[in-house]
Amino acid sequence: MLVLDSSRADTALARRAAVRYLQARCPWADVNDVLLVVSELLGNAVRHTEGGWLLRMACRRDALVVEVHDSSNDRPVPRPGDPENGGGFGWGIVQELTSSLTVRPHAAGKAVEAVWHPAAHAQAA
Repeated sequence: MLVLDSSRADTALARRAAVRYLQARCPWADVNDVLLVVSELLGNAVRHTEGGWLLRMACRRDALVVEVHDSSNDRPVPRPGDPENGGGFGWGIVQELTSSLTVRPHAAGKAVEAVWHPAAHAQAA
């Protein structure tokens, strides 16, 4: 399992660690897809919350699970993409690239859980 938080790592280090973890532990996962999702979720945590973030990644035989915890109770809100001013595309991209996506509130904010299954990866290839 990979566990990093904003008190020990910035988002760039978290992305590099995610790539190394995937290459070593989850060879069936599409590194580019997972990295884009991790980047979007961490970026949203930095932009839209005042506290830190926690990244957890676990690869099992049946699934890759990525969780990003942040300090906001607000659920992500899809919005239309705005190519002129930027933004609005990320949540839709995250939904498209994952097998499932769950937002769970907790006492200190929320956790966004993105899951990929090996069978879904094989069908997309």
